[in-house]
Amino acid sequence: MSKDRGSTPPPKNQPDGNAPPSAANTPKPSGLTAADALSGRRGRVPAEGKDGGGGPAPQREESWIEIIKTLVYAILIALVIRSFVIQPFNIPSGSMKSTLLVGDYLFVEKYAYGYSRYSFPWGLGPLGDLWHGRILASPPKRGDVVVFRLPSDPSIDYIKRVIGLPGDTVQMIHDRLYINNKIVSQKRVSDFVETIDGYQRRVPRYEEFLPGGKTHYILDSTPDGPYDNTQLFKVPPGHYFMMGDNRDNSDDSRADVGYVPAQNLVGKAELIFFSVNDKASWWQVWKWPWSIRWDRLFTVID
Repeated sequence: MSKDRGSTPPPKNQPDGNAPPSAANTPKPSGLTAADALSGRRGRVPAEGKDGGGGPAPQREESWIEIIKTLVYAILIALVIRSFVIQPFNIPSGSMKSTLLVGDYLFVEKYAYGYSRYSFPWGLGPLGDLWHGRILASPPKRGDVVVFRLPSDPSIDYIKRVIGLPGDTVQMIHDRLYINNKIVSQKRVSDFVETIDGYQRRVPRYEEFLPGGKTHYILDSTPDGPYDNTQLFKVPPGHYFMMGDNRDNSDDSRADVGYVPAQNLVGKAELIFFSVNDKASWWQVWKWPWSIRWDRLFTVID
C-alpha cells in the first residue's frame, strides 16, 4: 500500500510564497523615493568625484575659470580707462621745474584733445600706422602742459608747455620770449630753491604772462644760455611749439624735439596725485613719512 506524499514544510528563514516579505529582505529602491514614484520622476545617482566619493562635480576648475574671467575684465576696464579717460605719468627729469619736479606723479586727461593712435598703449590704435590725425579733436590752448610722443621716436613720452600755435612765430632773444614778434611780459618773483648733493641752490624765477591770459613760472638759471638766443621759428599748420619751464635745461622745440604734430598729442596734464623726493622710491612705503612732498599732493597743474 503506497503512502501518500506529504508536503515538506518550508525552511523557517524562507517566507512562504503567500506570506508578505519581511522588512529585512525587502529590496531598497535605488535613488527612487515614494514621492518620485508618484510624480513619475526617475531617481538620480549622484556623480562621483575624482576621489571616488559621492557628491557634486568638482568646482575647482570652475573657480579658476572665474578668476581668469575676472582678471580679463579688470585688464579690459583698465585699458579702456587708460586709453580714453585718464592715465598716470611720472616725471623723470627737471625740464619743467618749478611747475613739475622729479618724482611727481600726475594724471593726464586723455580726452582733452580727442584721440589718435597714440592715445592707445604703444601707439597701437585700431588701424596702426594707417591711422593719421585725430578724432573728436579739440586743439590745445597756449600755456597747456601737454604729454606728447616725441616726433623722432614715438615710443618716448615728453611733457612740455604749449607756447606756439599753428601759424605763430616764436623766438628767444637775450633770455626773453617773443611770440608773433611781440615780447612776452614777465616779472621777477622769489627764487626757486633746490638742494643738490646736500647744497642749496637758488635759481632766478619769473612769472610769465602769455598771450591769451595764461600765466606760469619759469626758471632762468643761465643768462644768455645756449637756448636763450634762437632763430625765428614759424609753426607749420597742424603742429605746435613746445618749451620747458626750466628754460636753460630743457630739450624742446628750440632744439631736437622740433615741431610737434597734432596727432602726437597724448593728453593734458591736470593733477599731481603723488610726489616723492630723491631719498625714496614710490614703493618704499616705510620711507614715505620723510620723503613724500606733502604740500604737492593733489596740486592742480597750471
